[in-house]
Parts: sequence; structure tokens; C-alpha cells
Amino acid sequence: MNVRPQPVPGPKRPVSPPRKPLPKGAWDCHAHVFGPFDRFPVSDERRYEPPLAPVEDYLAMLDTVGFANGVIVHASAKGFDMSNVADALARRPDTLVGVAVVAPDADDAEFSRLHDQGFRAIRFTENGGHSGRSFGTLYFDDLARLAPRLKEMGWHAQIWGRCDFIMNERQALDSYNLPLVFDHLGYVEAAKGVDDRVFQTFLAWVSTGDYWVKTTPVRISKTAPDYPEARPFFEALLRQVPDRLLFGSDWPYLSLDAAPPDVGHMVDLLDSWTGDDSLRQKMFVDNPNAFYRR
Repeated sequence: MNVRPQPVPGPKRPVSPPRKPLPKGAWDCHAHVFGPFDRFPVSDERRYEPPLAPVEDYLAMLDTVGFANGVIVHASAKGFDMSNVADALARRPDTLVGVAVVAPDADDAEFSRLHDQGFRAIRFTENGGHSGRSFGTLYFDDLARLAPRLKEMGWHAQIWGRCDFIMNERQALDSYNLPLVFDHLGYVEAAKGVDDRVFQTFLAWVSTGDYWVKTTPVRISKTAPDYPEARPFFEALLRQVPDRLLFGSDWPYLSLDAAPPDVGHMVDLLDSWTGDDSLRQKMFVDNPNAFYRR
């Protein structure tokens, strides 16, 4: 195996407080941590070069923007080694939740250890573009295998999957009887528009089970900093399932090194799209409390 050098740290991600302070108890339900690379090196088999984003910078981001709680999602650049996430969770065990990506041979002892560390979910990825099995990634066939374990543990499944892939699997997903949370506004194809059959099917289906959607706009729209293509999808979900939306910043914005978003600006942006304090309270506080503190 070739040994690759660790990523070269670049500038820190910008962060500023939102114009309107967040409500007390607000959640950021999607972020990653990386480094320091001498202590938590990334894998030689990684598919991307992650930014330096240690737990200290993550916690500073939460405090600057006004988040009381956070969800840290394990990323594939570390393979199945989740030591950096576990270290981060230990800093604020009462307010941080971890999302794991377990090795295929994870046993009962591993699940018990992860639960004790603050992990409460496993992430599965089905977004196309992979040939064979990618290192550090679990897929829908893994979800079928692990669903009974998740149910037994009281965990949920987090899914980053193309919306059409999700809809093709909805009968199986229904059968698992699990809480499911979908990343990045359901990862729709924004170019097809909000009236696309796949999105409309997803929109109707989300309300039929214990299903939740993270409102991160940056992965379905590339038009920074205001992501206008994402707005109609957010607004449609806000109308249809206001009690099932969770804010996720996606900090520190993997593969967006040229112009990484500012989390405070993203809060301002979604505030402008939401336009209602009661809905704002739901998305930032009430919904994540209902989902992550059940």
C-alpha cells in the first residue's frame, strides 16, 4: 500500500454569528471533525483531502453561531476509525451526538463501546458514482443487514442517498421500522425542479413514517453563497413536513475549499426562506429535541 502524506492545512473556515440570535437550545445536526492530523491521521485510502477542522474549531463554531447542541457525523476519510469523533463527543457529552460508520465485522462489544461514547446512529451512503465498495462507506445492503441491530440499540439510520435511490428502496426502508434521517434536502436533482415526480413522491412519503430531513442546501445547489436552486425544495418541505426538518450546517464543507460557506450566513439564509419564528423554533430546537432526545 502506498503511504500518502497527510493533508496540508489550509485557512480556517469562516464563521460569524447570525444577524438574528438563534433560539435557546438550538442544534446543528450535521458537521464533521478532522485532525489534528498528527494525532488523528486520515486514511491512505481516502477519496478526498479533508480540511483541518479539529474539535476546538468545531466547538468554537457552535459557540460563535449560537448552537447549544451538535451532531458529529463520521466521515470516510478516516475509514472505520472513529477515534477523532469519540474524542470530540467526550468534550461535551451532554450536548453532542455521534453518527458512526462501523466496520462490516463490528460485534456487540463494538456497538456497546460506541453507544457509551455517545454514538446513536449509523450513516449509509447511496449517491452513485462508486464502483464496487468504497473504503469507509456503508450502503443500503449494509442497512438491510444492520437494521435489526439499530432497532435493538434504539439507534437511527442516517442516509445520504440520491432521492431516486431512496424512492427505489422505500418499500425496504418502510419495513425496517426505524427512524430515518435524510441528508441534504433528500439529495434531490435540483435541475429537474420541485415538480419532478421523484421529489414529489419523496415529499409525500416523508410524512408517512418516522422520517426526517436535514436542510443543508450546499450539496444540491452550487450557486454560493445563497443557493437559490435549493430554496423551492426547502419551502416545499417546510409546507409539507414542518415537524420533520432538522438544520444541518455540513461544516467544515468538504471539497468546497475555494469558497467555503459561513455557517452564520447559512442561518440567515434559511431564516429568510422560513419567515416565521414558530417554524424557526421547530427547525432549530423542537424537532431536533424530539428526534435526538427521544
